[in-house]
Amino acid sequence: MPTLSRLVALSTVAILGFAGQALAHAQLTKIVPADKATVATSPAELDLHFSEELDIKFSGVKITGPDKAMVKTGDATLMDEGKTLMVPLPEKLGPGAYAVEWHVLSTDGHKTNGTYGFTVKP
Repeated sequence: MPTLSRLVALSTVAILGFAGQALAHAQLTKIVPADKATVATSPAELDLHFSEELDIKFSGVKITGPDKAMVKTGDATLMDEGKTLMVPLPEKLGPGAYAVEWHVLSTDGHKTNGTYGFTVKP
């Protein structure tokens, strides 16, 4: 095999290898309550579904309420083979808009984070 062909083949393999690693991050696939949703009653928990298995020790959420105060949460747990982060809400949420900041570490070592929000009807 000529040197140029060998170099092109090795470059292609390297590029595909790095692209596969970039796609391995845990992507948020579904949230309950959904982003920008308006719910009639206070949710008992937040469920964040991901494409990859998570490490619970380095995953969690921070919730702020309508008055920008922190919302108390219970201890997060993993469900669905470690791909769903379930965060209990031990106290009822009052009416208003809520912001959720999440951060997760997938078991392959990749960190991801993001934000979303929902509203509880009066």
